[in-house]
Amino acid sequence: MKKRKTPFFKRPVIRILLIWAIQAFALLFLAWIMDSVTIARVGTAVIASAIIGLLNALLWPLLSRIFLPFVVLTFGILALLFNGLIVWLTSELLPGFTLVDYWSAFWLALGMAAVNIILSTLLTIDDDHSWTRQQVKRRMKRSEHPEKTDIPGIFFLEIDGLAEPILEQAMAEGHMPTLKRWVDSGSHVVTPWETDTSSQTSASQAGILHGNNTNIPAFRWYDKETKEIVASSNTKVLPILEKELSDGNGLLAADGASRGNLLSGDAPYVMATASSITDRTKFHASEFQAYFANPYNTARTLLLFLWDVILEKWQFRKARKNNVQPILDKHHRGGMYPLIRATMTVIMRELNIYTLVGDMFAGRPSAYATFVGYDEVAHHSGIYDDGAFDALHKLDQQFARMESASDEAPRPYHLVILSDHGQTGGATFQQRYGKTLEAFVQELMTAEHKVQGATDTGESTAKMNVFLTDTIQNESSGISKLFGRLFKNRTEDGEVALHGKGEKPKSKEIEAETTVIALASGNLGLISFTQWDHRMSLEEIEEAFPEVVPGLVAHEGVGFAMIRSEKDGAVVIGKNGRYYLQDDRIEGENPLELFGPRAAQHLRRTDSFPNCPDILVNSFYDPEHNEGCAFEELIGFHGGLGGTQTQPFLLHPAELKVDGDLVGAADVYKTCKGWLNQLHGNSEPETA
Repeated sequence: MKKRKTPFFKRPVIRILLIWAIQAFALLFLAWIMDSVTIARVGTAVIASAIIGLLNALLWPLLSRIFLPFVVLTFGILALLFNGLIVWLTSELLPGFTLVDYWSAFWLALGMAAVNIILSTLLTIDDDHSWTRQQVKRRMKRSEHPEKTDIPGIFFLEIDGLAEPILEQAMAEGHMPTLKRWVDSGSHVVTPWETDTSSQTSASQAGILHGNNTNIPAFRWYDKETKEIVASSNTKVLPILEKELSDGNGLLAADGASRGNLLSGDAPYVMATASSITDRTKFHASEFQAYFANPYNTARTLLLFLWDVILEKWQFRKARKNNVQPILDKHHRGGMYPLIRATMTVIMRELNIYTLVGDMFAGRPSAYATFVGYDEVAHHSGIYDDGAFDALHKLDQQFARMESASDEAPRPYHLVILSDHGQTGGATFQQRYGKTLEAFVQELMTAEHKVQGATDTGESTAKMNVFLTDTIQNESSGISKLFGRLFKNRTEDGEVALHGKGEKPKSKEIEAETTVIALASGNLGLISFTQWDHRMSLEEIEEAFPEVVPGLVAHEGVGFAMIRSEKDGAVVIGKNGRYYLQDDRIEGENPLELFGPRAAQHLRRTDSFPNCPDILVNSFYDPEHNEGCAFEELIGFHGGLGGTQTQPFLLHPAELKVDGDLVGAADVYKTCKGWLNQLHGNSEPETA
């Protein structure tokens, strides 16, 4: 990206003066509202803010070497106590600045951080990131010794779950001013692309990062060979899956970095990458400890985390009061969920950005990072929800910071924003019809056949498991030992499992009497019959279970079912017609009419997978309202065909060209790998 002229108020000297003024204002304001704090005059506040900054700069780097592991163990509380100590010490040194006791200093320090965040955001001077950036820059110069070059690098920044039409709406309504500025200026263009049948992260990232997502039919499926339910976020499964899919020429193979992804793209540098958390051949970034080396980060992150928890509770209460529909109940948005959401939208976002800034100052030629905040909020609140757009707005601010950091990097950088899939909205199958897919299939079976559904720990919990495991396994400090002790009752074979030690994930438990597995992957249902070692044919199913296929396709919540016929090959069956995929023959009404012009092409490919289920079920789709229904409890969903879930995008520099339509995630790999090869003089990639 081209170097931008630094605005006057963001120049270093002016920025320092503004930050100083903000800190002095914060002291005066808080002294006015706190009876336990006294500041004699404005000049005292100005001097006090300077002393606080100076003491932080001098003392914290020294003390952090001793106390930092304990800071992390206490989730930053010790750093907050230290900040209070700095303020108290300042009051002891400066006449005219008095505090009743230490706790007055503690709350004053926390209040100053809050005021700083608010005013810095309003003034867009980003003081916290300026300070952090310089720390990271110095650290990378010492450890990496990057050489300057004119050859650009590319950072691929993925917004998990954001559809191209929703991106356009977010930019038009002012939620993403940074991206809108790029597009309006002509520096970037938006190119839509189309997912495969399985519109979810494991399939899409396998295609984008390795050019191959063969045999991933859904987020979870039943493997007839191993007789197990496979969850594609499982950290035991992903290393095997990546080994099968990779040819060694992944998107990031040439000295790239993978941050917060399911798969690594053959990157040698990884952090919180599920497929590589125990791979000792890769360099695992120890950014968790480094992040807390800045005392301001602790207060800032804690305040942002708590604010997001409060925001979720307020947004949920408001939605219930206004009778917003569809809406999930307390079971799905209460309890631990606000904490999980805040982890996804705040902590993982901040650590990703911090690490990426380090990658930039290290001069890495490429990086790929996943930002999960929008996907998490949209799943539970809806794809058009104010909270989902707020998550996008905050992420847009991070992209502006990445853009700013690139001005100081040892090489120029192109920033590519993309998504792995979108989401479609609507009330769930259970909300609409009072039963789960599992229960509905059970109604269609004879009594002696038990149907079992299964869900694993879920995307959010899986991502937290990866994050914690990576910290325990790979931090080059006492943090790993301390976290290991903290989660020792939740650790198996060195990996954190939040379901609890000794307790298998629900997805692994298949009861002996179970004869049918009915799995949900967004609005995709996968039905497999366990008594048959091979994939059952339509004829075999009709003979053994004559009520199942007619009952499934007749249900108003079902759009179509795909089954392999011995006579005709794969057949897509709808309420009033059939589509024979082998020869594109249609009888009656076309059951794929509402699911896109390439639906048959995608389904033919899925039918070729050994892991394709006996019956593949897709929910209905209403194009007028962009609405379908998930077979799991998510009102913003993805996983199958229908609507904006299949419509992700690439927002890329205009000078990086895209040839033709991008159909399937492997096409995105070919394009992105081609850009890297073009910049670095390599040959074009071959897709698998």
